[in-house]
Amino acid sequence: MTKESKKKREKEQTIDMLHGPLAGKIIKFTIPIMLSGILQLLFNAADIIVVGRFAGSNALAAVGSNSALINLLVNLLVGLSIGSAVAVAFYYGASELNQVKDTIHTSVALSIAGGFVSGTLGFVFSPILLELMDTPENIIGQATLYLKIYFLGIPAMSVYNFGSAIMRSLGDTKRPLYYLITGGIVNVVLNVILVAGFHLDVAGVAIATVVSQMISALLILRHMARMEECIRLEWKKIRISKNKLVRIARIGVPAGIQSTIFSLSNVLIQSSVNSFGELAVAGNSASSNIEGFIYIAMNSFYQAAQTFTGQNVGGRKYDRINKVFFNCLIMVTATGLVLGAIVKHFANPLLNIYLPGNESAIEYGIARIEIIVTTYFLCGIMDVFSGMLRGMGESVMPMVVSMVGSCLLRVVWIYTVFAANRTLSVLYWSYPVSWLVTESVHLLCYLYVKKRLIRNNMHTA
Repeated sequence: MTKESKKKREKEQTIDMLHGPLAGKIIKFTIPIMLSGILQLLFNAADIIVVGRFAGSNALAAVGSNSALINLLVNLLVGLSIGSAVAVAFYYGASELNQVKDTIHTSVALSIAGGFVSGTLGFVFSPILLELMDTPENIIGQATLYLKIYFLGIPAMSVYNFGSAIMRSLGDTKRPLYYLITGGIVNVVLNVILVAGFHLDVAGVAIATVVSQMISALLILRHMARMEECIRLEWKKIRISKNKLVRIARIGVPAGIQSTIFSLSNVLIQSSVNSFGELAVAGNSASSNIEGFIYIAMNSFYQAAQTFTGQNVGGRKYDRINKVFFNCLIMVTATGLVLGAIVKHFANPLLNIYLPGNESAIEYGIARIEIIVTTYFLCGIMDVFSGMLRGMGESVMPMVVSMVGSCLLRVVWIYTVFAANRTLSVLYWSYPVSWLVTESVHLLCYLYVKKRLIRNNMHTA
């Protein structure tokens, strides 16, 4: 392939966020992200389905009870990848390609170092954390084994997350999808071989996940090393630049803290669910997995809001910010309402895929679905506001609002409303109440930050 044809192909894979109508471009941007997330959940669902069918409900509960804890330990890395994405989008929108390249090298170095630190901490402290979560005694051994193996793959997961965030901020959402599909197929095949064939149960699922993450990470690094020269990843230049680290951390650390605090509140909710026994844990796990498909679809508009806003702020096209906001707001609301209605209507057969014939666990799952999916669009709106604010370079504000409006409110709910009425439905209502409160404050923050951004630009013009 000639250099000219390679550049042409690169250009075809990217989206021009600075010019022309936005609706079609936002859809083009979000569809591969939706597919990536949905496929990731399908692969995760394959894990759960294979375990449920070939290893039993205890193994299923052991795998499912770990999600909140995993998120708690890796969300700072996810937040830092958001910081990388916003920085790259800003520099790319401003056509500062040398700055883009320096940010990419710092991001890759950070992903490797952060992945090893998080993986080590998770491996060492997972047994203690599971005990603190009141994980049922009959599944804690399997849950610990799963977590220890899973955390061995955190460095690879970190590299893939950073790499895919960078590529999306450059306008390329297709290649991360292709690499995810490749790793996911390997994951499913290994699941069947190791769990159904060799009866390795939760260990087999964890090993399959680690191998698939390594493959996806290697593929994304390979592509970044082959990008056009002005932004290409060069192995000898992978190091942390202090200036770029500060810029990434300014956005990424608050985002990571916010995600971590969210996960901490979810760990408390998971602990409350655990107190209802293994059937409630299994039903909650299956329901949460199904809801994840809706969340992933809505979350793509959060990423669109963040990236489109970041590039247009970098390019000083402030008149397009409101257009990005309204397009993402309408699309995320419609997506949440439609998918929520579909999941609620087919709740029983969907849960039966995860919990075949286990009517008691299915009832627990339906109790969660009926509350969460009908109000999930509120979560999508909340995330779009957060993405807009981060795209405009403001990360501390959405962190503080989310910590108080969602996380603290959920904790207070657990120790007051739920403590007085110990039912799962009362527990689950903490979610929509916290989403509504948080997005209401986010709206005021968005109006303030946008006005300040335009005013400051007028003074410096």
